[in-house]
Amino acid sequence: MSQPPPVVHPGTGGVDYAPLPLTHDSDQPNRLYNAPPSPGADNSSFHLPLDNHGGPYTDDIALSGMPMGAAQPRFLGRALYDDGGANMRNSIASSQHTLRSDTASSYTAADSVYNLRGATTQGYSDSGAYHDEPGFFVHGDQPRLRNEKRAAYAKPRSRRKPILIGLAVIAVLAIILGVVLAFLLKRKSSDEGSKDSGSKSGDSNTSSDGSSTNNANKIAIAVSGSDGSTILADDGSSFVYSNSFGGTWQWDINDPFNNSARAQSWTPALNQPFRFGVDPIRGVNLGGWLVTEPFIVPGLYQTIQSRPTSSGITIIDEYTLLQAMALDTANGGVSQLEDHYKTFITEKDFMEIAAAGLNFIRIPIGFWAIEVKDGEGFLPKTSWTYFLKAIQWARKYGLRINLDLHTLPGSQNGWNHSGRLGNFNVMFGPMGIANAQRSLDYIRILSEFISQPEYSDVVVMFGVTNEPQGNSIGIDALKRYYYQAYLSVRTASGTGQGKGPMVSFHDGFIGLDQYAGFLPNADRASMDTHPYLCFSDQNDSPISSYANTPCNNWGGLINGTMATFGFIVAGEFSNAVTDCGLYVNGVGQGIRYEGNYITPPPRGGTWPRLGDCETDWTNWEQWSSGTKQSYKTFAKASMDALQNWFFWTWKIGNSTAGRVESPHWSYSLGLEHGWMPTDPREAVGQCGNAAPFQGTLSAWQTGGAGAGQIPSAYIQASLQWPPPSISFPGGNSPGNSLPTYVPNGPLITLPTPTFTPVTVSGHVVSATASVKLAAWANPADTIGMMVPAQGCSYFDPWGPSNVNPPSPLCTGGGGGGAAPAPAAAIITPPSLPTTKTVAMI
Repeated sequence: MSQPPPVVHPGTGGVDYAPLPLTHDSDQPNRLYNAPPSPGADNSSFHLPLDNHGGPYTDDIALSGMPMGAAQPRFLGRALYDDGGANMRNSIASSQHTLRSDTASSYTAADSVYNLRGATTQGYSDSGAYHDEPGFFVHGDQPRLRNEKRAAYAKPRSRRKPILIGLAVIAVLAIILGVVLAFLLKRKSSDEGSKDSGSKSGDSNTSSDGSSTNNANKIAIAVSGSDGSTILADDGSSFVYSNSFGGTWQWDINDPFNNSARAQSWTPALNQPFRFGVDPIRGVNLGGWLVTEPFIVPGLYQTIQSRPTSSGITIIDEYTLLQAMALDTANGGVSQLEDHYKTFITEKDFMEIAAAGLNFIRIPIGFWAIEVKDGEGFLPKTSWTYFLKAIQWARKYGLRINLDLHTLPGSQNGWNHSGRLGNFNVMFGPMGIANAQRSLDYIRILSEFISQPEYSDVVVMFGVTNEPQGNSIGIDALKRYYYQAYLSVRTASGTGQGKGPMVSFHDGFIGLDQYAGFLPNADRASMDTHPYLCFSDQNDSPISSYANTPCNNWGGLINGTMATFGFIVAGEFSNAVTDCGLYVNGVGQGIRYEGNYITPPPRGGTWPRLGDCETDWTNWEQWSSGTKQSYKTFAKASMDALQNWFFWTWKIGNSTAGRVESPHWSYSLGLEHGWMPTDPREAVGQCGNAAPFQGTLSAWQTGGAGAGQIPSAYIQASLQWPPPSISFPGGNSPGNSLPTYVPNGPLITLPTPTFTPVTVSGHVVSATASVKLAAWANPADTIGMMVPAQGCSYFDPWGPSNVNPPSPLCTGGGGGGAAPAPAAAIITPPSLPTTKTVAMI
């Protein structure tokens, strides 16, 4: 091209900057080229510019007419084909870094066409600095200089294009730009995530009804981002993603099962395998959300209790909470529980969990998420909707889920967190087998759902039963029940790596050593233990004296279990060393530390008073920096000793007094006020050993060779079902003399998520295809649900356990398994045995 003349501005009488210099190539005298050349990769003193995510800038617009694979122009390339909008990126040469001395002056001179900024503009000195960026650092007279430089480099443009065509092009561009600005939170789409999901622009997808949809007609609203990006939550609110650990988030309504998000840089993205036993689990529970507990959400319980409609009802658990809510129609009745689901945990909590350096969430749910039988009194199915939201939010922020079946019909432990305080009737008492059968059905249904490929990378662990009363049930019966649960999961998902979740068994408080050698060659079976210090003998020693207690108490136990059984996770632990805290033991149950705890048999007796909880332990607003540091040390020691863990719990709600009254149980409160580590990796080595477990898990324990090949002789000798006997208070009963259900009920289909079209600024963007997924991953599963046999007698599943079996009795498959529909079962009111009275345990 011809060399441009000097640029002269009217009225100045001079040249504003030197014209573009062109020189002859000594090897090709007839060829002109730009001089000095744009700095290249061979310039050792030159550095690439960094974007605001710490990576080099790239140019994502290709020049028309360039050969496929040709390199992008490095010097103001976009000026050749772009109008220099606000979103222009620096060329690859812009850096404000040093250049080699032989070319530096040509680039940095104040009057150089290469230097857009001039010698000084508004206090910015350019001495020794080279800048050719077209859209950034625009100060003082920069717009004018930039435009003139662009004019010098731009290829000649035709002025003869028809005006109508130009206006049409402008109109089209304006429409496109308006849509993009309305819908996109960031210009950069998640190309990488879309590739992972296998979808491409222009592909045709087939919906569940067989119709075809064309992605080319869809507006891509996929967004992803890292630290500092803005997130549009599914409730329409927005907030800034704050994650200093290299996490990335991803959500695209047109690609709702994209698994490219990553919680932190050191945690595998969801579309990469999580290596149990290698990648550490650093997790937190969402206790009190989908299964309420008085001490986690005291304000909810206190508010309902204070209303006149609750007169005569003592609210102590979710069962009585719903009784009182049902009478409180003026405030919405039982829908108040759904209001709690909507507000107690939100999408932002999931973001904050990832930002806290945590990579797993343990989510307790109740069996009532699936169904409720007549008279049980729980809110049916509603919480399942929110568990589906939890899966979506976990996927968005790269978090994995440990699904915890926290309640079973009849209660597995009699504690308030099982839904109903009082009796327990799973694998115990006259309804022990029947309630276990029903529980196994729910385990099967959940396993079928989470084993689907749409969910299996997110829900990677399944705790089949939370805290059964193992000492009363007995280790033999509990192991047989656990084997049936294991079969339910593995039948739903298959065996081998990537086939469904890790199965987690709680130790039942029996002792981890009792499980040595349990289920040899089981495919991805793990133990769950809940090491709490606060529910045993109390101590008034300061928290600083507990610095090494977790290391001494738990480290060796965890290592031993890894060696003799396999993978183990602490599904719950806390910072509490006493039982101080509002409702920690339950409503009206008292506190051990203050000497007024209501001790059930067989212990009986009283506890000595050691002090006042508020003065000694729970006045967290007054804790000194030294006290906070002692709690942080204790927390880190617990994390290091337990190795793979879930803190109980993420959040404790305020009481009606407007404050958290059980501070030792709230991870988020500790983060906010400085007694929890802001980076859980700080805990590594707290116990003096950076890698506590020195061994490796067997291949079959991680889904490799031999997985699922449990010796048949072992099964025959130890795991036959039903158990030969079931415990009653004070004795046992033969397993074949208890009432059982029959598999004649209709299969339950769990609802799947619905991705509703998004409306923004009057525009509607719909999903790529109708998302309707089957609830069953195994279509061969046609076994009916366990239900009462017609004409047989059963006790109330929640009734007392110290009674004799009802009569007439149907057992051993309900009289042959040919019973008709599950209708006319007889519920016999329980009566205490006449031969002896046994105190409840």
